[in-house]
Amino acid sequence: MLNEIKNDNPVEEVEASDIKEDNTSVKSSTPSEEIIKTKDYLSTSLFEDIKTITSEELESQNEESSGSIELNEAYSNTLSDISEHQLIEGRVVGMNDRDVLIDIGFKSEGLIDRSEFSEESLPSIGDQVEVYLEYLEDSSGNTILSKEKADFMSRWRSLLKAYENEEIITGTVIRRIKGGMIVDLGVVQAFLPGSQLDVRPITDFDVYVDKQIDLRIVKLNEARKNIVVSHKMIIEESLVEQREALFEEIEIGSIMEGRVKNITDFGVFIDLGGIDGLLHITDLSWGRVNHPSEMIELNDDITVKVIEYDADRKRVSLGLKQLTPHPWEEVEIKYPIGSTVKGTIVSLTNYGAFIEIEPGVEGLIHVSEISWTRHIKNPAEEYSMGDKVEAKVISIDSDERKISLGVKQLTPDPWDEIEKDFQIGTKYNGKVQNLTQFGAFVELKEGIDGLVHVSDLSWTKVVRHAKNVLEKGQEVEVVVLEVSRESRKISLGMKQTQDDPWQEISNYFESGKEVSGEIIRILDKGIIIQLEMDVEGIIPFGKMSKKDRRSLASQYEVGANLSGIVMKVSPEDKKIILFKEELAGGGSAQSATDEVKDYLNNQKIETGGKIDIPQELLDNAKDAEKEDHPSQSD
Repeated sequence: MLNEIKNDNPVEEVEASDIKEDNTSVKSSTPSEEIIKTKDYLSTSLFEDIKTITSEELESQNEESSGSIELNEAYSNTLSDISEHQLIEGRVVGMNDRDVLIDIGFKSEGLIDRSEFSEESLPSIGDQVEVYLEYLEDSSGNTILSKEKADFMSRWRSLLKAYENEEIITGTVIRRIKGGMIVDLGVVQAFLPGSQLDVRPITDFDVYVDKQIDLRIVKLNEARKNIVVSHKMIIEESLVEQREALFEEIEIGSIMEGRVKNITDFGVFIDLGGIDGLLHITDLSWGRVNHPSEMIELNDDITVKVIEYDADRKRVSLGLKQLTPHPWEEVEIKYPIGSTVKGTIVSLTNYGAFIEIEPGVEGLIHVSEISWTRHIKNPAEEYSMGDKVEAKVISIDSDERKISLGVKQLTPDPWDEIEKDFQIGTKYNGKVQNLTQFGAFVELKEGIDGLVHVSDLSWTKVVRHAKNVLEKGQEVEVVVLEVSRESRKISLGMKQTQDDPWQEISNYFESGKEVSGEIIRILDKGIIIQLEMDVEGIIPFGKMSKKDRRSLASQYEVGANLSGIVMKVSPEDKKIILFKEELAGGGSAQSATDEVKDYLNNQKIETGGKIDIPQELLDNAKDAEKEDHPSQSD
C-alpha cells in the first residue's frame, strides 16, 4: 500500500516559527511526558486527506500519463524542424492591405509584407509559397517571413548548382560600371568584367545595355554572395570547333570573309570566324598607307586573300591589295612618255619629290626638273607634303618600277631662244642676285642670270672679290659678252659699259714722269700705291735677299705717301710700273727693269697674295704658268 497526498488538499508545512521552543520546560520534562506528546502529534486526524490506492489504479494512471507525454513529444518534434534563417514551404491563409499571412506549421502564422509581392505574383488564399524565416518571434511575438529573400536564396542555390556543373546561364545587362557591366541573373546580380565580354576589344560598352546574353559563372563567393561571369568564355568555346574546321580547309590563295578585330600601327587583325589573321600595312594597298585606320575601321566586314599560312604555328597572313591587279602591269600604256599626269606629293627628299599618280604608282620629280632657270637646292623650297602637282612623263623603267617626271617641261624652255633675246654687245639693266670670289650673278629677267667675272668689273681696279665692288640687290648696267645655249651660260661685263681708259692713262703716265700716291699694300716683292685716274702703281724691290727685302719693307707703312718714276704702263696687269732708287737696292734702272719683268711674270702671285678661287681656275692658271715659265722659281 502506498500513501498519496491529494492535490486538492495538500499537507500544510509547519514553519519553525510556529513551534514554540521553551528550553526550560524541555529540560524539566520527563521521558514519559515526551512519549505522550508524540502520540498526540501523530494522531489519526493528521492523515485524514491521504488516499490509499491499489496497484491496478496506479497502472491505469500511468497509461493516461504516457499518452499525454507522447502527444507533447509529437508537438515538440514539429517545432524542432523550424528554425530561423532557412527556406520553408508555407500556405497562404490570410491577407490584408499590409501583410500576407502564411501558415508554416508553427504555433503561430508568419507575416510577409505585401510589398514583397508584385501585383502579378501576389498569391491567393491556399497557395503554397516558399518563404524565408527571418524571426520566429519579433518583439511583438510575430513570426516574420520574407518572400524576396526566399527568391534570392532559391536562385542562389540554382546558380551554385550551375557553377558546380559548369552550366551556361542567361542574364540581362542592366548597367555599365567601372571595369565592366552589371548583369541581372534573376533576383541575383553578377559582375561581368569588360575583358570577359567578347573575344575582341570592345570600344562601346553601352550597346550591350538591356541585352540578354549567355554567361558562364567563373567565380562564386558563398560568404559574400558575389558572382563573376564571362561571356567571352562561351564564345571561345564555340570557336574551337570552327577554328579546327577552318585550319583543315584553309590554303594559300583562298578568298575569305572576315571582320576587323583590332587595328595597330603595323597592320590589322581580321577575325575569320575562329581564326585571327594579320593583314599587314604593306598588304593593304599597292599605294602608300601611313596608318591602317586611313583605309579600315574597327568591326568592318572585309574580303581578304590568304597569302601565307603556317600550319604548325597556326598563323595566317592576309592581303587586300592582292585582290586587284598590280598597277604597274599597264603603266606604259596608261602613262606614255610625254603625257601629262597629276599626282600628290607623298615624299620629299633633298634630291627630289615623289608624287603618287595612283595607288602603287609613284614618279620622281628631280630637283633639276623643277625649273628651267632657277637653281633649286631642295624641292621643299617649292612643294609641301600633300600638294597636288602636274608633271610630264620623261621616262619609264618598268623593270625597276621607276617613272621620271618633270615640271619644267610643262612650259617652253627659255634657253631655246636665249641667243635671240640676249645678243652679244647689247646693254641691259639687271639686279645683282649673288656675289662670289670669282664674280657677280646678275638677273637679266626672271629666271635668267648672267655672270660678271671679277676681271670684267673694272678697267683699272684689281678686284679680289665681287663684294668689294657690288652689293646684293644692287641695280647695275651690263653688256652681254657671250651667250651659250648648250651650257646655259651668259657672260656679262660691267666695265665694258664704258670706254677703255688705258689709252688716256698711258698718255698721262708717260715714261720718266715722277708720280706719288698712298701706300695701299706692302708685298714681298714690292709696294703698291694708289695713283691718280683710279689706277695702281707698283714699285718692285731690286735684286736682294728675302731678308733684306723684309727689312726694307718694314720701313714703310700702309697709308704713307710714296713717290716713284714711271717706267712702264701695263694695261693687261692694270698697273703702272714705277722705279725708286731706295727700293732698287742700289741697282740701275736697267736692273730695275729686269726686276719689273720678273715681277710681271709673277704678277698673279705678287699682287694678290693668297686668293681663294675655284680649283678649276687654279689648275688652269698653273698649267699656263708651266707653259710660259717652265723653269720659274720663287
